[in-house]
Amino acid sequence: MNSFCLFPLTSRNRVLGVVGFARREENAFNKDDIEFLTQVANQVAIAVDNALAYGQIAELKDQLTQEKLYLEDEIRTEQGFEEIIGRSEALRTVLHQTETVAPTGSTVLIYGETGTGKELVARAIHNLSPRSTKPFVKLNCAAIPTGLLESELFGHEKGAFTGAIAQRIGRFELAHQGTVFLDEIGEIPLELQPKLLRVLQEREFERLGSARTLRTDARLIAATNRDLPSMVDEQKFRGDLFYRVNVFPVHMPPLRDRQEDIPLLVRHFVQHFAQRMKKTIDAIPSATMDALCHYHWPGNIRELQNVIERAIILTTGRILKVPLTELKSLSALTSPRKHDTLDEAERKHIVAVLKDTHWVLSGPNGAAVRLGMKRTTLQHRMRKLGISRPGV
Repeated sequence: MNSFCLFPLTSRNRVLGVVGFARREENAFNKDDIEFLTQVANQVAIAVDNALAYGQIAELKDQLTQEKLYLEDEIRTEQGFEEIIGRSEALRTVLHQTETVAPTGSTVLIYGETGTGKELVARAIHNLSPRSTKPFVKLNCAAIPTGLLESELFGHEKGAFTGAIAQRIGRFELAHQGTVFLDEIGEIPLELQPKLLRVLQEREFERLGSARTLRTDARLIAATNRDLPSMVDEQKFRGDLFYRVNVFPVHMPPLRDRQEDIPLLVRHFVQHFAQRMKKTIDAIPSATMDALCHYHWPGNIRELQNVIERAIILTTGRILKVPLTELKSLSALTSPRKHDTLDEAERKHIVAVLKDTHWVLSGPNGAAVRLGMKRTTLQHRMRKLGISRPGV
């Protein structure tokens, strides 16, 4: 080719590319040719621009469809209460930590027993943050089969694996500029943990079956009821991922350490379920409330919620009737072996925090604040569990 004529493809004040024409003859393009080819380039630019816009619209439509399905699923799985109930010092410590970390955008690790309300705290952090108008996307890592967890987190392309009949957007992509809440993060398999670490450090990932690198600006809030430091020691959880996730730890106290909150929670759940079932409950017997306050609650707030819901179903009059004999039976089942297991877990957790704080109990950086309890309560728990400082 001896003659070339190149035209920029411009549309809406931006260059989309270049279209080129070539001929064998020398000096083959005259003024009329250039005017004609300029018009051709303009039409090609419009066509390319429309094609790109259509592709973007289709991609956004697909994302909106998946967000709609996700939000509908969220509505179906709503726990039934929207706020954190209680006035105990342990809970006030958690709420203060929530208010402190919410505006920062830092990664948060919420740890505590099952049913203590970790998701409610995660939602509160999101709602108090600058990201509150963007999606809050949650995933229970223990509820997803190991083989599908990577797809849930990062998405996949059509045909990436057997059964992948359509493209899927992952949770980190859905939560762009919002928050990802990963519950039971300790259940993520070791082989997937480097990819999670990468998305936290580099903000980059690829969908399954794609070589195209995508970016996300999603904040991570994680939760666990596992002893992650012990899992790191046992090489069941990556140390570098633990340190990246454990930027700001928040400890959710078990319900047995929030006894003064139990009456408030009982009244809240009674009102909620009575209204839902169109019943009127005027009174809660003092003996019933006393029994509820002194029960161990191994299932924490979730167990209390279920007990009150069952009680509302069984109540035929205006006075709440809680099947206390069932609570006594449950207490027998959970004692003493269950209590021993819980005490062992609590002892390990307290010792780990004490070591981390160099055995300082009080003060803003002391172990009591980290554990969400009074210094005197911590000293009582240490005496009960036989914890003493080495060399003392």
